[in-house]
Amino acid sequence: MDLPRTPSMRLDGKRALVTGASRGIGLALAAALAEAGAHVTLAARTQGPLEEVAQALREAGHSADALALDITDAGATRQAIEGFDQLDILVNSAGLARHGPALETAPEDYDAVVDVNLRAAYFLSQAAARAMRPRGGAILNVSSQMGHVGGIDRAVYCASKHAVEGMTKAMAIEFGPFNVRINTLCPTFIRTPLTEPTFADPEKRAWIEAKIKLGRVAEVTDLMGPAVFLCSDAAAMITGTHLLVDGGWTAG
Repeated sequence: MDLPRTPSMRLDGKRALVTGASRGIGLALAAALAEAGAHVTLAARTQGPLEEVAQALREAGHSADALALDITDAGATRQAIEGFDQLDILVNSAGLARHGPALETAPEDYDAVVDVNLRAAYFLSQAAARAMRPRGGAILNVSSQMGHVGGIDRAVYCASKHAVEGMTKAMAIEFGPFNVRINTLCPTFIRTPLTEPTFADPEKRAWIEAKIKLGRVAEVTDLMGPAVFLCSDAAAMITGTHLLVDGGWTAG
């Protein structure tokens, strides 16, 4: 009897582009893909921090390079991707939040959040899918649990992430015929340098921990395995959907 074998989660021979890769979630996801064997191009606005991450990955025995890129410039992102000789994976991890009461949202704050979280992800996905069309590939949009629920002082952020969820579903329908998969990864509150002020507030931390059914704060490492899975052949039949990494937040 020939028993079925689990498809590999290895990414050897693949090239990945990860945005927002100089810190936080983006850095962790870039490291995860590199550990799985992919050559990772790290993208963010500032070259210096990217080079530090790329060097650290290379010193750990992985393959990585750095690309200074303003993802809100659709022309620049398209040109950068067109310059790759191969692209198999895109991880849209760059994100922006400007929280505050909906009654006080300023147009410039709305535009800034939507430009990064939605518009940039849209046109990066478009450019990546074009590059992947000859051989297939995987696109992973880092969304949020707030793409599925609402939150106080998060109307703009929730709007952008709900939109990313809809965009991903529609693109999956169009990209499927040429074997480009696109999904979202939806984390809860993750401990990063940017979120430390939130976790340092006892009242806010207590509220977060009460919502997370597993009873602990999430770490960037909680996202690394799910991201590799969705970008690998082990997820070859998964597209147009989301994976919540929220400790049960949305279940309640």
